[in-house]
Amino acid sequence: MADTKSMVDEILKRVLMRIDGADLSKTTGATGNASCVSSPVSSPTTNQLQTSMITEHVGSTTTGDTIGLVIANVDSQVLEAMKLTKSYRSIGILGSRTGAGPQIMAADEAVKATNTEIVSIELARDMKGGAGSGSLIIFGGDDVSDVRRSVEVALRELERTFGEVYMNEAGHVEVQYTARAGEALVTAFGTPEGKAFGLIVGAPAAIGVVMADTAVKSANVDVVGYRSPSSSAMSNEVILQICGDSGAVKQAVKAARDVGLALLETMGDIPKNKGNAYII
Repeated sequence: MADTKSMVDEILKRVLMRIDGADLSKTTGATGNASCVSSPVSSPTTNQLQTSMITEHVGSTTTGDTIGLVIANVDSQVLEAMKLTKSYRSIGILGSRTGAGPQIMAADEAVKATNTEIVSIELARDMKGGAGSGSLIIFGGDDVSDVRRSVEVALRELERTFGEVYMNEAGHVEVQYTARAGEALVTAFGTPEGKAFGLIVGAPAAIGVVMADTAVKSANVDVVGYRSPSSSAMSNEVILQICGDSGAVKQAVKAARDVGLALLETMGDIPKNKGNAYII
């Protein structure tokens, strides 16, 4: 019995030493069940994307204050309470405090690249750091490795999609573009799947109205949706969604961006983006 107690004490001592020596906020790989282990998530920005030893944690980034999580086996009561349209054994979670468009665009690319589906997309009235909202995106799949991979892809894509978000102290201008809309864009905006899609956002909302008008006048595109403060949780922005021919959608998005940036600059400093613009 004494030998057994000594063995247990020694094991506990070693475990505590390992915990004391670990920096959970900066560890470069996630550990846990064998089915959840994957390669560390890389990021173009040094030390911006953080991972940890927590099994459910895929990564966190200061880009949009975004966190990526995965649950390998969701409790049945939680699934029932969430009232999802379809139940999955595993879910991925992408949540942010600032930004919705970039996260949705990133999720769209993630679903295209993995064997997962979009379960739900919700916009959160958070307002940290701007006039817009935060977001909550749920991925679903039967294989936890697929779900985890989708979250990893989305987190990496944020570095690109946030390249078209421009901010100053007065508001922000955002544009997004893809040549082929996928499931996330269909779910969030009701755009036709497979067609080119553009997202145009201006805040304060007055700038967004002009951006929307400029976009539609500049090219032959179809309006998929229009949201103003009364239809977007009272956030101080106007959001226009368009679809159509790839060249036309890109032209409309660029025209809206140009006028939006010029107007926002009259209210403060030159609007700046944190990454590299990808719509050229």
